[in-house]
Amino acid sequence: MPAGPPQHHGASLPGVSGRVVVVTDSTASLPDQVVRDRGIVVVPLQVVVGAEPRDESGQTSQQTVADALRAFAPVSTSRPSPDAFLEAYERVRADGADGIVSVHLSSEVSGTYDSAVLAAQQAGIPVTVVDSRQVGLATGFAVLSAAAAAETGGSATAAAAAARRRATAISTYFYVDTLEHLRRGGRIGAAAALLGAALAVKPLLTVADGRVEPHEKVRTAGRALARIEDLAVQAAGDRLVDVAVQHLGAEGRARALAAALRSRIPHVAELWTCEVSAVIAAHVGPGLVAVSVAPRD
Repeated sequence: MPAGPPQHHGASLPGVSGRVVVVTDSTASLPDQVVRDRGIVVVPLQVVVGAEPRDESGQTSQQTVADALRAFAPVSTSRPSPDAFLEAYERVRADGADGIVSVHLSSEVSGTYDSAVLAAQQAGIPVTVVDSRQVGLATGFAVLSAAAAAETGGSATAAAAAARRRATAISTYFYVDTLEHLRRGGRIGAAAALLGAALAVKPLLTVADGRVEPHEKVRTAGRALARIEDLAVQAAGDRLVDVAVQHLGAEGRARALAAALRSRIPHVAELWTCEVSAVIAAHVGPGLVAVSVAPRD
């Protein structure tokens, strides 16, 4: 899988006419080829390194963000503007679509969903905006479920319901070397970050109702990764699941975890391994390893 988040390019969308089109944002981390094959439209967020804003598409990389964080350079992110979403929606309308389902990362961690809602109110085409209450490829899996429903002739209502159902069923766990980056971005409380530093523990976190929450604490990185493996196996159970392992600057750990999950989870449809998007990288810092387990309908 490619490491960077994809973006739809070009003025027209082949085969759009007379159907529902799925729109998402770049943090969903879907591979370029998947985006093209499924006719998904991707609106990029921005990363600001120093004073320079850059689209999350091809203009910045996870390595750039990781290097800036290690050097204590200022790094921030910004959501797409309502106008950016409106432009995407109007392009889809001009290509002949009947409706749009716009699926985005959790509104608890980004204003991206709010921008999409504002744009939907002005669009000349019906737009159903879905808050996935997830992040990264967990949102991406919800997007793919919406696209699958649309491809089989489902209405926008059916596609949105498929995305919400998939997102609700996903379990996400992740490990970070430090909570400091999440604290700086306001994604986790200062008290939790300070407690982790004071106790010299390695925090395991989860996404609960759209928010990043502490799950449990362990003493070493090795134990943290072993615990994430166990949690993922428990979340999968005997169901058919897709699994995503994402990381930032920790490819070896991520691939080892993916291999272990492949051997321990009995029914894996797809298992993807990649770096997180540059925007997510800015908030978690180097050393992240995350796993999302997404049961199929």
